[in-house]
Amino acid sequence: MVLATLKNWKDGASAVYQALGPPYHQWAELFPPLQKRVVAAAQSVNARYVSLENLYMYGDPKGQVVTEESPIQTHTRKGKLRQKMASELKTLSDNGDLRLATARASSYFGPRAGWQSPLGERVIGRAIQGKSAQVIGDPDARHSFTYTKDAGRVLATLGSEDRSLGEIWHIPNAPALTVREMVKLIGNKLDREIKVSPAPAVVLKVMGLWNPTIRELQEMLYTVESDYIAESSKFTDAFGLQATPTNQAIAETVDDWLQVGGS
Repeated sequence: MVLATLKNWKDGASAVYQALGPPYHQWAELFPPLQKRVVAAAQSVNARYVSLENLYMYGDPKGQVVTEESPIQTHTRKGKLRQKMASELKTLSDNGDLRLATARASSYFGPRAGWQSPLGERVIGRAIQGKSAQVIGDPDARHSFTYTKDAGRVLATLGSEDRSLGEIWHIPNAPALTVREMVKLIGNKLDREIKVSPAPAVVLKVMGLWNPTIRELQEMLYTVESDYIAESSKFTDAFGLQATPTNQAIAETVDDWLQVGGS
């Protein structure tokens, strides 16, 4: 959602947070105009613009760790769109037309993170029901997971710290684990063993024939078929915030599911 730090919107916001995202299969149609409208809103009250992005613009790191300085070598439709949108923001910032700070997250999980999270409904939701964890890609590839509470803390910091402006910041993640290891931690919390059931690529391809979201997922499979790790010491060194330990983050997430479920 678009959030503003303000007493009253008409009196002016100090920061606008752009964390909106259209449905996967409507990115090309809806994402650019959405960003333009949020930018215009921030400019109208001279508010700081905090952009929450993902890592798609870096392209396939081929197992290499992704940093804020990694080359932009995107090769997918959604990655190219992300790159174009980020470039437009940077141009506005460089020209002095937008007070910009950018946060980039990896695959996310946490309280209220449901079907869009790789550990949401298909993993934690099913585990609570005594079912297997349905995962996409190689369950033994290491992956950086962004905890939503850490993302919130980072966004709050970027919205209030002047030294964040004009910079890209990766949200701190706990040390990368495999999906299988994450599922084991979830099982430990639930005091049961959870079977991991990877979805074969051919099944996803067939499902994509009638499900546009799964169809759009095809070009992003490189993010789950090999190690996909983001480095985030830049933010920790600058502001001191570290990622929540994985055990704690998993426990808080599962507790939330047990109380109210995902969304």
